[in-house]
Amino acid sequence: MLKAVGLILVIAGVLALAYGGFSYISDTHTTTVGPVAVSVEDKETVNIPVWAGIGAIVVGGVMLLVGWNKKS
Repeated sequence: MLKAVGLILVIAGVLALAYGGFSYISDTHTTTVGPVAVSVEDKETVNIPVWAGIGAIVVGGVMLLVGWNKKS
């Protein structure tokens, strides 16, 4: 289990460094006037700091090393 979490953290850290963030669309308002429906969507962007990506790689790497050295 420790190795799996470590691997996920390393992959997430690499992706965070490669992309720097992600965007998503949130539906804020929807109204219907007769047969016409009007919807307003906002595009939100979440930036991931470089230190968070590096930290995830380091912590994931440590977890992988501990997981491989630990005797089951």
